[in-house]
Parts: sequence; C-alpha cells; structure tokens
Amino acid sequence: MLRMGKLTDYGIVLMSHLAENTAAQYSAQALAEAVMVPLPTVRKVLKALCQSGLLSSERGAHGGYSLSRAAETISIAEVITAIEGPIALTECVSTESHCEQALHCDVQTNWDRINHAVYHALDEVKLSDMLITRTQANTASPIHFYPSASQQKGAIQQDGDIHG
Repeated sequence: MLRMGKLTDYGIVLMSHLAENTAAQYSAQALAEAVMVPLPTVRKVLKALCQSGLLSSERGAHGGYSLSRAAETISIAEVITAIEGPIALTECVSTESHCEQALHCDVQTNWDRINHAVYHALDEVKLSDMLITRTQANTASPIHFYPSASQQKGAIQQDGDIHG
C-alpha cells in the first residue's frame, strides 16, 4: 500500500489552512489550534515547509507564518517532497538508491516511468485545488493530467495545449 506519512498529511492541512486565509500571518500556536494538531507536531512540519521555501516566517509581535507564493503555484508534489523527501515509489528510483539488484534489474526502467507519472500527477494538483469543498467538487474544473502515450499519438498540439 502506498501511503504518505501523517506529517505530510498535516503539512497539506496546514498549507491549505494558510491558503484559505492569506490576509494574515499565523503563529504556530494559532495554526495548531485551528487545525487541531499538537503544537510540537505543527512546529516540526512548519520547519520543514520553511526550509523548502514553501512558507515564509517572520519573527516578532506581528510575525508568523504565511505562504511564500500563491496557492495556485504550489503543487502537492512540492509539499510532499518538502516533508518526505523526493517522491520515490521504490528503492531503485530513489536518488540515494542502494539497491543491489539495480545493475541487472529488468523492471527498473518501468519503475522510473511509473514514478515519473505519479510525480507529474501530484505536481498537477495545486494547493488551491485542495480548497475545493465537497459541494463544489461536482462543478469544479477537472485536474488535467498528462495524456498517456497511446492517447498522445492521436492528439494535436495547439498553443502549447494537447487536444484530442
């Protein structure tokens, strides 16, 4: 089973909360209370998100945390990578692979392709997409993913978009 860790889930929840409320900066304490996650956990997640450049922090009485850029430009892949490290479904596609089978593995190329597809799918989902409520989901514009190779054969590229 593929599953993100709880810290990553909390990171997406925190980032979504900040994306909904961009008018102000929030203390770690205020964020912990707003999303109902323990303060030490929130601090750990905020630190990782700041180190990756997804959040800005400012010290002082009027300081706090805020998104470093618009929610429409922050991908879920970036949030996952900030907390979990590079997205790698198997050991052989990891940047720090120590797989003993790598030199003679027949499926490594396919794992690279699958990992690339998963990364791009997550990269297409933006933080702003996470703000869509259940009632809005039916009327929201769909998230567009890269077409498969078989779909691309019959597609026409026009103005940078793929049609067909």
